[in-house]
Amino acid sequence: MLPALVTSCSRTQPSEPSSEAESSGATTAAAAPVDPVCEQLAALPLRDKLAQLVMVGVRDAADARAVVTDHHVGGIFIGSWTELSILTDGSLKEFAGTDALLPLAVSVDEEGGRVSRLSKLIGASPSAKELAATRTVAQVRELAAERGRKMAELGITVDFAPVVDVVDAGTDDETVIGDRSFGSNPAKVTEYAGAYAQGLRDAGLLPVLKHFPGHGHGSGDSHTAGAVATPPLAQLQDNDLVPYRTLVTQEPVAVMLGHLEVPGLTEDPASLSPAAVTLLRTGTDYHGPAFSGLVFTDDLSSMAAITEHYGVAEAVLRSLQAGVDIALWVTTDEVPAVLDRLEQAVAAGELKQESIDASLARVAAVKKPGTHCQR
Repeated sequence: MLPALVTSCSRTQPSEPSSEAESSGATTAAAAPVDPVCEQLAALPLRDKLAQLVMVGVRDAADARAVVTDHHVGGIFIGSWTELSILTDGSLKEFAGTDALLPLAVSVDEEGGRVSRLSKLIGASPSAKELAATRTVAQVRELAAERGRKMAELGITVDFAPVVDVVDAGTDDETVIGDRSFGSNPAKVTEYAGAYAQGLRDAGLLPVLKHFPGHGHGSGDSHTAGAVATPPLAQLQDNDLVPYRTLVTQEPVAVMLGHLEVPGLTEDPASLSPAAVTLLRTGTDYHGPAFSGLVFTDDLSSMAAITEHYGVAEAVLRSLQAGVDIALWVTTDEVPAVLDRLEQAVAAGELKQESIDASLARVAAVKKPGTHCQR
């Protein structure tokens, strides 16, 4: 039996009927050529498929090289702790695999303001709040494009920005979202976040909208609190969810799920919740469009909203079971154990092969534009 991705990448179209077929009224179909990328993805060992669905923080070039070479992870994350010489000394290009079947994704949190991991390399930038107060939409797009081009030159391919959370007027700048938000008006947040995302796209980066379904009115900080709840789903409709109705249609774009419990939707954090993923994918219950782009988790290894309840391997498994495409965490130490657990889950029927292949197809569509492996 052929792997799912091979069969799903095949398309059929009517062939010219033979005289025999014409006389009998029968028709035949000839299979269209299989996309070679889809074919090669289908042939990957299960462990390598699973590795494409994880993104891990790295300490330095040696750490990154080891996890990419030994475990074939699909992405690495540049954090505040990462030795930035990985981006400047040429080492990243040595193992990033630009000629690989699927090139390595290299991500960062570069929002500007107080969340700026690359300020030493590309300079500082105002916070989202300041941008919305002092710049035009066109100026924000150009600023994001300029910074995006500098990031691209360093080898960055994914920016976990912009923040599209909506906050209340007068919110303290230093709260978990605070001045990271473009403001309290959902329409203005949509406009400015959309401009920032477009600037990143102009530079060739993948923007990631965060934190779905909305952290701006959360009950606490998911970095430090064991549970953070949003207002009920019905209340999110008029504020927090508004930007997503527009911004998920501006492709390419991805979405990060927050570690947020949503009354009326899920008791688990959204990042581990099938209901939250379904809300985003279908759009139906928040009056939004369907979304077929990549879905990331927030960090699964150092944020209390997850770590007080699950170890990394279990959290990663639960996120993929929920339908997330890429699980993110901040160290490489757990990679072997995570991949072991995921392989065991597939063997036990806890994680479906079809779900893995669907996520892999979405990853391929982003990493290799023009690749269309049906999901």
